[in-house]
Amino acid sequence: MLANYLPILLFIMVGLGVGAIAISAGKILGPDKPNEAKLSPYECGFEAFEDSRMKFDVRYYLVAILFIIFDLEIAFLFPWAVVLDEIGIFGFWAMMLFLTILVVGFIYEWKKGALEWE
Repeated sequence: MLANYLPILLFIMVGLGVGAIAISAGKILGPDKPNEAKLSPYECGFEAFEDSRMKFDVRYYLVAILFIIFDLEIAFLFPWAVVLDEIGIFGFWAMMLFLTILVVGFIYEWKKGALEWE
């Protein structure tokens, strides 16, 4: 029974070995020239000036939610397009209902000003 796990163990050992060799080669062959700019904390290209726990505007979260919604929409559209012949007219109208709900939500956020930046 343990012989069944030998290929898995071998795969893990080879993976760890390749990773260790790559990291070692980077440490040995890579340049090590630290300076003040490289060692300073980095936050979007400028020095940190406030507490990291400061409050963000809700629009950041709304844009993130919009991205996730439309990213998931595309993730649903590709498999749907592949099997459209098999699922027939019911599948077509189910996707049209899904897209309509998404478009209504998008129009709602647009009208509320969630996409406007000041």
